[in-house]
Amino acid sequence: MSTSEDKIVKTIAFVKEQLADAEGGHDWFHIERVYNNAKLISKTENVDVFVVALGALLHDIADSKFHNGDETVGPKIAREFLFKLNVDSLVIEHVIQIIENISFKGGNEAQNFHSPELDVVQDADRLDAMGAIGIARCFNYGGFKNRQLYNPDIKPNLKMGKEEYKSSKAPTINHFYEKLLLLKDKMNTKTGHKIALQRHAYMELFLKQFYNEWNAKL
Repeated sequence: MSTSEDKIVKTIAFVKEQLADAEGGHDWFHIERVYNNAKLISKTENVDVFVVALGALLHDIADSKFHNGDETVGPKIAREFLFKLNVDSLVIEHVIQIIENISFKGGNEAQNFHSPELDVVQDADRLDAMGAIGIARCFNYGGFKNRQLYNPDIKPNLKMGKEEYKSSKAPTINHFYEKLLLLKDKMNTKTGHKIALQRHAYMELFLKQFYNEWNAKL
């Protein structure tokens, strides 16, 4: 086993331990799916696969949603872990930049860092918020937050800033319009966009069925 492979194995073990009690949409299995998506997308991109792997595995090590909105916890935990793992300092800084810039944050915030590796990990993460799994995660988190499924009187807000987005208590269906249905046009890579098209279509079909059932239509 190469040094890089050994460090990835140790990172996987660390992430599994850290997220043992995580909410179902942000647990180890979410990380594993993003990791696998990232490896798939990397096959058609010119990237440092080691940076991509570490970025994917550590991107949600301490999601701010579960730490009172504090966005510094995840990068701090990741930095300390990678330092103890004797990862090269430039790689550590790149991974931290990925963690700090991957989030959707309402879709209206400027991204302060760009790299092909971030593009891959960001696409991989966004794909997991789409399609059948995206729908399941969306309602799982809505239940975790005790949100209404849907309220026709509360319209989606497409102009939220980062803080407003993070503190939103809107019904779960609104989240489709405020994030999930916007992701298709925010993909960075050709492979990511190709997969996103199919998952986007599935979500549109789900919403059509949802409204038919809600309104007692045949």
